[in-house]
Amino acid sequence: MLEIKKKGVLMKTIIEPFKIKMVESIKMTTREQREEIIKKAGYNLFLINAEDIIIDLLTDSGTAAMSDLQWSGIMHGDESYAGARSYHRFFNKVQELTGFKHIIPTHQGRAAERILFEILAQKGKYIPSNTHFDTTRANIEYNGAEAVDLVIDEAKDPNSLHPFKGNIDLEKLENFIKEKGAENIPVCMLTITNNSGGGQPVSLENIRGAKEICLKYDIPLFLDACRFAENSYFIKMREPGYQDWSCRKIAQKIFSYADGCTMSAKKDALVNIGGFLAMNDDDLGLQARNVLIVTEGFPTYGGLAGRDLEAIAQGLDEVLDEDYLHYRIRTVEYMGERLDKMGVPYLKPTGGHALYLDAKAFAPHIPLEQFPGQAIAVALYIAGGIRSCEIGGIMFGKNDPETGTYIPPMLELVRLAFPRRVYTQSHFDYVLEVIEEVYQNRDQLKGFRFTYEAPMLRHFTAQFEMVD
Repeated sequence: MLEIKKKGVLMKTIIEPFKIKMVESIKMTTREQREEIIKKAGYNLFLINAEDIIIDLLTDSGTAAMSDLQWSGIMHGDESYAGARSYHRFFNKVQELTGFKHIIPTHQGRAAERILFEILAQKGKYIPSNTHFDTTRANIEYNGAEAVDLVIDEAKDPNSLHPFKGNIDLEKLENFIKEKGAENIPVCMLTITNNSGGGQPVSLENIRGAKEICLKYDIPLFLDACRFAENSYFIKMREPGYQDWSCRKIAQKIFSYADGCTMSAKKDALVNIGGFLAMNDDDLGLQARNVLIVTEGFPTYGGLAGRDLEAIAQGLDEVLDEDYLHYRIRTVEYMGERLDKMGVPYLKPTGGHALYLDAKAFAPHIPLEQFPGQAIAVALYIAGGIRSCEIGGIMFGKNDPETGTYIPPMLELVRLAFPRRVYTQSHFDYVLEVIEEVYQNRDQLKGFRFTYEAPMLRHFTAQFEMVD
């Protein structure tokens, strides 16, 4: 039994701080069935029907279990086209948390990114970040600008125990601004937590330092804030001086250093759909609303039903409950501790929303151009019906346009993202057993090559074959 102390109480195990009053059946499959299913899907886990998954850890986006209060709020949703009561509740909750003047609802986070970068990202422009995630990078590049990652060097070492491996390198940021010219950098982004870098947090000191540099060169600082609550909890736990602060107060302090944010409410607002774009700049707010009306809907619903806005408003309160945050972060820590005992390599320290297997160290016999992360992800599905997500060469790798030489990304990972309030500890113990089985038989893993790939966001629709 794992024994930990919280609030002076000895706890024998990780207790979910909620009760379950509704269940959803899981269809159990055999290994032989799964081998046929994954083959028919072109070895792409995105293309497998959800009913054929036993434990679905593909993403934590939009997969949360909503609470009784969120469901009751849905029944109160005001579906008026303009000026609905639900919009005002949503607006007030977001403004109370972030302090931003202009709050624009969207149907999800990438819609907020699309609006922002349609306005700001043009050819010849550069948008630096600690690490852009896939949809952010795609929206920037689709509009002609260049997405640039400036994460600290410790983030490149899967075994580094730096407490804030999500930090942007402040020296690199200022040098980059000087090199490219502030006039060519319309915005600087910080992703909290840093998803592509292993769900690693960004310190408040680093956010403040980035703001000071941006202010010096008159560049707005925006947050990709979809996991702001988890980042706030890490600051409380790891950054000196904030142990006695509430996570709500820390979150408000984080937002106070930013000029705006994009938000996928499908993460830390605990809902299945929704997001928003927020900022203080009046002119940018006006432009964003104009784009929103053409592409998403009227500014007081933004592609969402009123009931969704109610659920988001309630979720933004619930996600900052520190018993919930302790349970969530502690669950990932528990998984890491068990993997340490098995000798399974993973990205350390554990992050907020997912466990990231270190695919290079897990399957070193597979060349990087044959995507070892994909080999592991496929094996986890065949062995135990677990759906995970490759975050490596398929998602971020590319070929040199002149030589055709494969350029691997900084890290080759397999992400097991944990839906919020969905699975219990017994589910996670099962996941650990499957990981151990695959690791013990890792020498049998084979690489993959593309049989089809789309020009952008290829990981969603690609098809593969196994390399013999």
